[in-house]
Amino acid sequence: MSTPLSPTQADLTASPRENPARQFLNAVAAVVWKDLAAELRSRELLSSMLVFALLVILIFNFALELDAKTRATVTSGVLWVTFAFAGTLGLNRSMASEKDRGCLDGLLLTPVDRSAIYFGKAIGNLIFMFIVELIVLPVYSVLYSTNLFQPGLLIVIVLGSIGYIAVGTLLSAMAVQSRTRDVLLPILLFPLAIPVLVAAVKASSGFLDGSAMADIWPWLNLLIAYDMIFTAVAFMVFDYIVEE
Repeated sequence: MSTPLSPTQADLTASPRENPARQFLNAVAAVVWKDLAAELRSRELLSSMLVFALLVILIFNFALELDAKTRATVTSGVLWVTFAFAGTLGLNRSMASEKDRGCLDGLLLTPVDRSAIYFGKAIGNLIFMFIVELIVLPVYSVLYSTNLFQPGLLIVIVLGSIGYIAVGTLLSAMAVQSRTRDVLLPILLFPLAIPVLVAAVKASSGFLDGSAMADIWPWLNLLIAYDMIFTAVAFMVFDYIVEE
């Protein structure tokens, strides 16, 4: 008697006669569910990201002995440095765990469009980053006496996180094949992430300072354009990157 397939295996090995769009979405959901289930069992990725982010905030809090007015001016910079460092750590661990456990080869052998693997990994990484940010924001608000729960700022955080994860997931898939992946990923990622980080810092500062929307919109437009461009680029080149 044949062993029944698990939900994840069933989604990744869907019938070719199934609607292609639904098959693609099922494959993406299966990869996301696999990452979430693995993290619930191990608690390695999320805990390391969270501890690292909190340590960065504490270090800045004690290192920058500034008055309240000056602290307000550096809030957006410190916040995005924390998100960038924690996100890079998560991106590295996400792909490295797949490679070390031999799961990456299994994913690449599944009969689905490989871009589904990219989107599944990207959505999983984005969920982990959002969880870290939801915990970091209240801690930062208490330590720095700053209200960060502003609708405009939250929109900037979402847009900036999407762009950072979109390019980071693509580059982590490239760097995971190297023995120096822990060093290679930041070297590749930070230069490409400069536009999204600068735009996110500027837009965040605008909302925190109460600037006019006319001054903030150019940075928001840059974030939206960055997200769309790099998501499209990743969709087109991911197959070639993992082949190499």
